[in-house]
Amino acid sequence: MSEERALLIQTVRDLVGKHAAPEAVRAAMDSDAGYDTKLWQLLCEQVGVAALLVPEELGGAGGELGDAAAALAELGRHLVPTPLFGTLLAEWALLSAEDPDAQTLEALAAGEATGAVVFAPGHVVGGAGADVVIAVQDGQLVRLTEFTARPLTTMDPTRRVARVEAGVATPLGADPGLADVAALLLAAEAVAAADRALELTVAYSKGRVQFGRPIGSFQALKHRMADLYVTVQTAAAVVDEAIATYTEQPASPVAELAFVVASEAFTETAADAIQIHGGIAITAEHDIQLYFKRAHGTSQLLGPVREHLRRLETEALSMDVEEPVL
Repeated sequence: MSEERALLIQTVRDLVGKHAAPEAVRAAMDSDAGYDTKLWQLLCEQVGVAALLVPEELGGAGGELGDAAAALAELGRHLVPTPLFGTLLAEWALLSAEDPDAQTLEALAAGEATGAVVFAPGHVVGGAGADVVIAVQDGQLVRLTEFTARPLTTMDPTRRVARVEAGVATPLGADPGLADVAALLLAAEAVAAADRALELTVAYSKGRVQFGRPIGSFQALKHRMADLYVTVQTAAAVVDEAIATYTEQPASPVAELAFVVASEAFTETAADAIQIHGGIAITAEHDIQLYFKRAHGTSQLLGPVREHLRRLETEALSMDVEEPVL
């Protein structure tokens, strides 16, 4: 990891620590905007999170996909609601156009506007309040200048989702693989959230006493949490490698595999976290249930995991594999 990326992560972490405690996250997810607008302004002005993917000549930081994923992951670690995910995707889409809209990109990079992207099913994260909405239609990108957004009630209260119906649209050009970028960003976020859920579970197991001793000392729970640690760290390695590989040579199966591995790791970790916490985990007052809901919400954002697995299986079967020489 470069020094610049490490500094980026630490800066985001510091801001989250000061302004996004669990009670602040709950207040943000229940607000009209669905996120803390003041924190979003700080993230854009002091860190430049919305400018990471935009070239310097267009008012951005000229960063890499890995930088954007790192910032999003740090926010996802604490389930901080922000419009960053949709904004990053909208910027990626606009930059793929033959003649990028400089004015819009500058507004997005500065945090003065937020973005969202509509994929095939019509569901979009943050679409009800986004200023710039991009849609993927039959392999092409279009910018929706007129649309209707209807907020949806979902399991995950930390991430607003809407159904968007397109009206007037302006063509942008061929889709550069926007779903792949979305998959990689969500994978990075999921791994970080899974890691935090495991941290909270380990801490709880050390303090929860049963039969006169901390439950974390029971061998069965020790083994289970060790297995979860390996699962999360393996997923993190897969995602890191996928982002680095995709940056050098875009490939849909790489992104899809990273998303599946990360999503499954998060779902497994969150489920076991609920079990280890016991009955308190399912109460609205406890934070671990929010991780459980985020895990299941994330797994459905780009379509059911089984559909990703089917595509990966098809891709694997279509590859030419030479018979081993005996």
